[in-house]
Amino acid sequence: MKFAIQINSAPWGGEGGDTAYQFIRAALKRGHEIVRVFFYCEGAYHGLRGMTPPGDEAAVTGRWSALAADHGVDLVVCISAAQRRGVSDGAEDSRDGDLAEGFRLGGLGLWVEACLKADRFLSFGG
Repeated sequence: MKFAIQINSAPWGGEGGDTAYQFIRAALKRGHEIVRVFFYCEGAYHGLRGMTPPGDEAAVTGRWSALAADHGVDLVVCISAAQRRGVSDGAEDSRDGDLAEGFRLGGLGLWVEACLKADRFLSFGG
């Protein structure tokens, strides 16, 4: 089965992102395909390169980056949500970019495309 996943809540804004991550790992382990993970609204914070949580919290950005590297999961941060939060991929200005390894910016069209390719879409958080 093919899944498209949308994450709407910040890493610190509840269990939505963690639940999505655990679901994706379980789905991949069972041979399912993840078409795309789309980080929307507050979910855009999952893709920040410099996000360093307190020592007693999981380093969620690193987990997502590893998932992309190990399984080829497409991690897309909504460009509008990112811009509202001051996040850049570095292509539009001289900064190095704020996105962590494995993440990229994209529009809602990529989310629609993922939903069309997937058998199911799931939304986590908010």
